[in-house]
Amino acid sequence: MAETQTKLEDKSKPEVEDELAGSEAPLLEHLVELRKRLIRAAIAVVALMVVCFIFAGQIFDLLLNPYRSIYPNPGDMELIYTAPQEFFFTQLNLSLFGAIFLGFPYVATQIYGFVAPGLYKHERKALIPYLVATPLFFLLGAAMVYFVVLPLALGFFAGMQTDEIKLLARVSEYLGLATTLILAFGICFQLPVVLTLLAQIDLVNVDMLRKGRRYAIVGILALAALVSPPDPISQIGLAMPMYALYELAILSVRYVQKRREEAIAKQDAELSGSSSE
Repeated sequence: MAETQTKLEDKSKPEVEDELAGSEAPLLEHLVELRKRLIRAAIAVVALMVVCFIFAGQIFDLLLNPYRSIYPNPGDMELIYTAPQEFFFTQLNLSLFGAIFLGFPYVATQIYGFVAPGLYKHERKALIPYLVATPLFFLLGAAMVYFVVLPLALGFFAGMQTDEIKLLARVSEYLGLATTLILAFGICFQLPVVLTLLAQIDLVNVDMLRKGRRYAIVGILALAALVSPPDPISQIGLAMPMYALYELAILSVRYVQKRREEAIAKQDAELSGSSSE
């Protein structure tokens, strides 16, 4: 029996060594690798920023669609700028926003490429689905803003007009509102991804999330009031999907927890079978 145990340990050694391969690089090599990947990410963002600046007019025209939707006659819509350089800097800001938005998958890939060599093989495999889910949930949040929240919020603001007081929005302020909402929703929609990842490393579990529902609701409302513009439409529009995502996260964590328990039970069964031999 002792010989069998020794053989099992000898067989497991190459696998462990294979999983740890690549994580023994000196600190200097890690820093060089980090610098190389940061330079690549920065070059990609700058290149995308140049491209987005060339098409800044088309991108801004696309972002104006929610604003146009609140006017029965699109010709009644009017935006202004009050400083000679304002629209130019608005286009620069829009270009940077577009570059970060489009370049995020590549930046995330570079981060993964730097972190992956220091992970076990099963940890690398477990991390890949989160790299896919992160941009998808960000796009889902952006779509929520573009098609639902922003038109409702703009309709709420435009409804305050009177015969003497008219809405003449500045291009920089409209862009700031649109990009702030898109970033806020995109980041907040990462809630299921973050909670599932925490469950993967056994920092949260289903019972903890279920018992924390009341605290989660308070936290979601506070976060929605903090990151969204000070109007009820934007805040409710962010709080309700976030709570739905919290419930989705509970289902996802339950799935992760169930798979981990099955894996542990299978491993225990294999160890018991090996010991009995």
